Amino acid sequence: MKKGDLLWGAALLLWILILVVPASRVMFIRFTEVYPYQGGFIKFAILASMGDLLGIRILKGEWTIPKGLFYKAAVWGIIGIMVTLMFTIYMGGTAAAQVSGKLPFKGSAIAQAFFGSAVMNVTFGPMMMVFHRFTDMYVDTRYEKNGGSVSLKALIDKNDWNSLVEFTWLKTCPFFWIPAHTIVFLLPSQYRVLVSAFLSIALGLLLALAKKERSVKSAAAV
Repeated sequence: MKKGDLLWGAALLLWILILVVPASRVMFIRFTEVYPYQGGFIKFAILASMGDLLGIRILKGEWTIPKGLFYKAAVWGIIGIMVTLMFTIYMGGTAAAQVSGKLPFKGSAIAQAFFGSAVMNVTFGPMMMVFHRFTDMYVDTRYEKNGGSVSLKALIDKNDWNSLVEFTWLKTCPFFWIPAHTIVFLLPSQYRVLVSAFLSIALGLLLALAKKERSVKSAAAV
């Protein structure tokens, strides 16, 4: 076990302790209730970045701090703000649709959670993934060019659209995010964004394993 493994594990343990210890849990929940967007930013900036670092650890076999980590963490924070708002919109909208008869099973918490998750992950989800993919590529390309300008066309040409559509949209959305967010929406509202941020660590792991598998297949093909 490397030193980085211990540091990463300690950071994860710290988050768990914050939620387990009653005094810190109450303070944390109170902060996120009073400042929901700031809370969403902090949770995703830290936890999703931890997922990115874990993915790099799996791919390269060692802990590496990527260039532009601060900017990528800020992008994750912005996504955290977006998720904080979208959770309220989609859950509230689903409830309203059930009451008006536009969706079935009015009064069922499980149905509301599933419908809210499904609609969110086939509408907002794919666009959020595009936003993250392109901002991530923008940061990487800026560093590759030593701060040179980066055009949108260059990013569109550079993007692996097959991976985005086949894996990110058609596999992770229906088979990972819809079930995962269904469970998230069944939790008390004050925990939803935090648990979703924790799930981004799992997503980082899945993406890394998928990249590793593609690299092995490409090497075998050669």
